[in-house]
Amino acid sequence: MKKMIVLGAVIAAAGWRAYADDADKLLAAAQALFKPLPANAATAERPVTPELVALGRALFFETRVSGDGKVSCGGCHNSQFYGAEPIAQTVGFQGKVLPRNTPTVFNTALQFVQHYGGNRVDVEEQAVKALVSPFAYANKDLAAAEARLRALPGYRAMFEKAFPGQAEPVTAENWGKAIGAYERVLLTPAPFDRFLNGDTSALSAKQKHGLDKFIATGCGGCHSGVTIGGQMYQKFGVTADYWTLTGSKENDILKGRDKGRFHDTKKDEDAFIFKVQQLRNVAVTPPYFHDGSVATLPEAVKIMAKLQLGKDLNDADTSDIVAFLESLTGEVPQNFAQVPNLPVAAYKQ
Repeated sequence: MKKMIVLGAVIAAAGWRAYADDADKLLAAAQALFKPLPANAATAERPVTPELVALGRALFFETRVSGDGKVSCGGCHNSQFYGAEPIAQTVGFQGKVLPRNTPTVFNTALQFVQHYGGNRVDVEEQAVKALVSPFAYANKDLAAAEARLRALPGYRAMFEKAFPGQAEPVTAENWGKAIGAYERVLLTPAPFDRFLNGDTSALSAKQKHGLDKFIATGCGGCHSGVTIGGQMYQKFGVTADYWTLTGSKENDILKGRDKGRFHDTKKDEDAFIFKVQQLRNVAVTPPYFHDGSVATLPEAVKIMAKLQLGKDLNDADTSDIVAFLESLTGEVPQNFAQVPNLPVAAYKQ
């Protein structure tokens, strides 16, 4: 990843030669910065099996493990909105407003950390800690969450198949492993992946011009890798101050401006440092930024160029870059588009 970041900076600094009309050179440049999606996001430590995925899919949409019986992962990550939310800040447990915008769940398992501040190592840890988050499932502790889960006897057989040989498989840890396995198959191959795999006809002429300008502007210095971002931290506002530039109302997280990783680490050097967001499906997951303060993609592109690179993009260049970003939109995974039938609770007459 460091190699890709350096390459992006070198390309921008050296004065990019327009490759939009030379498909082979543009492809080679793109392949140096970006990677196509794999079949899934499984690792040796985090395997994906049909039994794990089936269980995780059910748990992803399960509300009865939450404190009020109404909250689920699928409540914030909606299939109709590409696994994201169409509002600036999500409303969670009993009307609590989450302090940050909800990003898409698609492809997120491939990012190097989870959450804007990186305070979750992977999607499995995120799923477990959501059980006791006051904004999400709001259980008083993991034991309370496990009790609610075990009170749904229809899940036991699914847990036993997914975690064979365990004396008690219905645990919070296994909840996280199962949901994580499901999220690791929620990948969305897009036209840009076909391009990266050698099909130069997968992008339109305008999208190729946009890719060319995306690289030339220096965007690939941070938005690189398999998820076109999501692989490093960066200060939000390298060359200008976001709140001054946009006049955005300050977020009230911790009774003040959202300082990113600082809220987790308490280190001054982490103030306004956020995980660089992935750009896959960015064209269909507004609003933008951690506070959901920007409604349209062209506006977000212009603001990012100014804040991070000190560059003022004209409308034509912005339009081309937006066209390229549209090539990152994939199909909603079939096993996400429809909510599964969930196990019924024990029937008492």
